[in-house]
Amino acid sequence: MATRLTGFSKLLITVLILAAIFFLGRYILNNTGLGSTIKEKAAEAGIENGGDNGSNSSSSSNSSGDNDPNTIKVQLVSWGGYAPGLYFNEGAAANTNSRFYKDYGFKVDFKLENDLINALNAWTAGEYDIIVQTADAFPLYTSADDINALGPKAFMQVDWSRGGDAIIVKRGINTINDLKGKKIAVAVPSPAQTLLISSLEAAGLKYTDVDVVKTTDNIKAAELFKSNDVDAAVVWSPDDILATQAVPGSKVLLTTKDQSHIIADIFFAKESYLNANREKVKQFYEGWMKGLVELKEPSNYDKAARYLAELNGVAPDDAKGMMSNVYWANHGDNMNFFGLEPSYKGIKGVDVYEKMAKKFVETGDAEKVAPSWRSAIWTSAVTAANADLVSEAYGAEKPKVFTQNAADKTTEAISSKSVSINFDSGKFNLSENAKTIIDLQFSEVAKTFGNSKIRIEGNTDNVGSKASNVTLSQKRAKSVADYLQSQYGMDPNRFVIVGNGPDKPMAGCESNATEECKAKNRRTEFQLIAD
Repeated sequence: MATRLTGFSKLLITVLILAAIFFLGRYILNNTGLGSTIKEKAAEAGIENGGDNGSNSSSSSNSSGDNDPNTIKVQLVSWGGYAPGLYFNEGAAANTNSRFYKDYGFKVDFKLENDLINALNAWTAGEYDIIVQTADAFPLYTSADDINALGPKAFMQVDWSRGGDAIIVKRGINTINDLKGKKIAVAVPSPAQTLLISSLEAAGLKYTDVDVVKTTDNIKAAELFKSNDVDAAVVWSPDDILATQAVPGSKVLLTTKDQSHIIADIFFAKESYLNANREKVKQFYEGWMKGLVELKEPSNYDKAARYLAELNGVAPDDAKGMMSNVYWANHGDNMNFFGLEPSYKGIKGVDVYEKMAKKFVETGDAEKVAPSWRSAIWTSAVTAANADLVSEAYGAEKPKVFTQNAADKTTEAISSKSVSINFDSGKFNLSENAKTIIDLQFSEVAKTFGNSKIRIEGNTDNVGSKASNVTLSQKRAKSVADYLQSQYGMDPNRFVIVGNGPDKPMAGCESNATEECKAKNRRTEFQLIAD
């Protein structure tokens, strides 16, 4: 006769069976290939489902704690320049699938924080190890004694803005020169000022030649543009398109696709952190560069867009639009940016940083000029990685190649700047003094607007025959272009040479009646035209 099991016996047998299943499952997971595959799939699912979906911070079940010394905590803003790092990290949150973890043994936790004041306060308190800024706005931090006491050091260039920033204008404004006396909505203090100031300089104007209507950010500037209160605004993409669509007759005057070397995003950290984590920071930089190179593969590019979309709470196609408005700075670009490549003659970090350090004092946005660029940078990560990132894939951006176009001689210019370059009578060779004038008054404009063509128009007074003056003015314009080409390595096809002779005198000097007017008419006009 069978014995009937008690309730306790049933419970005991159940526990034993569950225990057997548990230990068998753990053995399979930890000691077999099948178990490894299962764990990898589970981890991938955790990243897919546990990542940030557009909030101001990234977290997941795999995210390391805020106090984990093996996790680099990095603040980001909504910007396409950060796609290479998100790709290499397999998303924003710290996780064990990250290439930073697999290749170097540490985790990276990217968090979205668009309020730069909040980000700066958190960095000061040690909640972030690395935060973002632009090189031109960095002087606003380093000039403040309380912030500079913490030793903020820029250690990496992330990108150049290439269309992400723009100046939009209303009907009747066709060139930068037309902005004189106009009301312009500008976020203050911010890189928007840098874009406006450098644009005005390309037209021979100053910041004080326009009426700046201050806003707290570029989004508010775009909103103000839709009112009747301003004539122009400095905005971000896609607000340049959206705002001009909302205002009949308005248009985008220029973007950082034209002015290609003015707004550069950087990462910075406390000097104490950089020195204490020298190898880790070098590997963070190196991994980022590897990720950047891999994004040339379309499937990897799509993957990066997906992670960027998740971080910002947007669609992947919108994330790709964000990515298209930047140029990711490669290792070679960082070598150039930090002045580590002696042969490089383009715009460097020191150029935009030290220029704006002075300008922010002039505009009243900084109490004093910031310390020098040399004292505000930490180049150990770039130089240490130089031995490992040696292939051509890590090289710097090549200068743009231009093609000649007959319409370039008459197309409307973005800006015009008159520079008085003295030539000996009847001569067209540049004197040393003339070369210095070009260096001081136009070379920086030419380098900043690296994607724009340069039309150089030579002009004369009315002394001599018209035919000889036209030929002479053309030769003088050509000599200026030849100097810019030889001194700064610019593409000869970038220059459009025009000899006006006496046909375009300055207003009020049409008759060449005085020696003063004749001198004004013997000028060289530098005009930027979109390619």
